[in-house]
Amino acid sequence: MSAPTKVNLRKAYFGEAEHVIASHDGMSASLFRYETGIEAVRLKNERGHLVILPYMGQMIWDAVFDGVDLTMQNMFSMPRPADVIVGTYGCFAFHSGLLTNGCPGPTDSHPLHGEMPCAAMDSAAIEFGSDADGAFMAITGTREYVMGFGAHYIARPRVVLRPNSTVFDIQMNVENLSGAAMDLMYMCHVNFAFCEGGRIIQPAGFTPEDTIVRTEVPAHVPRNPDYDAFLETLATNPAAMETMSEPHRYDPEQVFYIRNAKTDADGNTAYMMRRVEGDAFHIAYDTNDFPKTVRWVMANQDQKVCAFALPSTCEPEGFSAEQAKGNVISLKSGESRHFTVRLGYMTRAESDTAEQAIRSL
Repeated sequence: MSAPTKVNLRKAYFGEAEHVIASHDGMSASLFRYETGIEAVRLKNERGHLVILPYMGQMIWDAVFDGVDLTMQNMFSMPRPADVIVGTYGCFAFHSGLLTNGCPGPTDSHPLHGEMPCAAMDSAAIEFGSDADGAFMAITGTREYVMGFGAHYIARPRVVLRPNSTVFDIQMNVENLSGAAMDLMYMCHVNFAFCEGGRIIQPAGFTPEDTIVRTEVPAHVPRNPDYDAFLETLATNPAAMETMSEPHRYDPEQVFYIRNAKTDADGNTAYMMRRVEGDAFHIAYDTNDFPKTVRWVMANQDQKVCAFALPSTCEPEGFSAEQAKGNVISLKSGESRHFTVRLGYMTRAESDTAEQAIRSL
C-alpha cells in the first residue's frame, strides 16, 4: 500500500475567499480564514463536511452530515483567538490535555482542560490516499511542546474522512521526547448537540453503580436547592437522565462517570444518542486506550450540549485529584501513545443496527 499524498499547508494559503486546494475520490479540502483571523479547512464529502482549525489545537469547529448539525449550541458565531478553551467555547470537538486535564482543583495551577485545546500548531497538512479501510482525506499536524526544566513532547493530531461516510476518525499521537518520564492525561472532548427528547444508548446500566453522578461540583458551577435536590435524585436513580426530556434540569451542568461498561472481545465499546427523528449521533473507541468515560450535559439559554460519551484516560477533576486516584499515565522517555475515536452521524436504519450492537455487548 503506497504512502498517502501530502500537501503541506502554510498560513499564507488561507484567505477570506474559500477555495479548494485538494480533491480526492468525491472529497475535497478547501481553505478559508474567519474574520477573527483563524485559519480553517473544510473537509467535505458527498454527505457533509467538517470544519477543522489546523493551527488552533486542530480542534473541529463544525460538523454537519445529511443536513444535521452535530455541534453544540453556543454563543460563538465563529472561532476567536484564545489561550484557553472557554475563550472560544463553540467547537464540536477538541483535544483535552495533555500534561494536565479537567477542571483545576484547589491545589492545581493548570488551565481548564490543559494546554492542548487552543495550542498553536507548528505545522499542518492535508493527506489523501487509500488504506485498509479504503479512500480517505485527512488533516494532520504537529505541535512540539518544550519547556526548560520541564516536559518535551510532540503531539500529532489527525482527522480522517472517507467517501460517502457520515462517520469519521479523530486521532492523537503523543511521543515523549524528554529524557525523563512525562505525565499524560488525554480526553477526546466531543461536544454533541443537545437533542431534546433524545435517548442515550449505553453499554452500561442506568444504575448508581454504573452511571455515577458527580456530586463534588467545581467552584465555577452555581449551586441552588433545586440543583442539589436533582443531584440527589440522579445519585440514586440515574435512569432519570436516560432521555433528554427535561432540559431545565441541566442548568447548571451535570457530569456523570460511566463505569463497568461492556465491550467486545478486543475491548471496543460504543455509545449513541438517538434523536426523536430516529437517527442518531454515535461514538466508538477502544477502552484499552480510553479506560474512562465521562458524560457532560448542559442546557441553558446560551449553551446546549450533550457530550454523552467523552473517551478519556482520566476523569476531569484536575491533575491533583486524578493523580491521587491513580489516573495519570506516566509516559517513559521515547514512548508514545496513540488514540483513535470513530464518531459521527447515523441514519435511522444505521441507528437500529448500531443500537442492537450496543445492547448485545
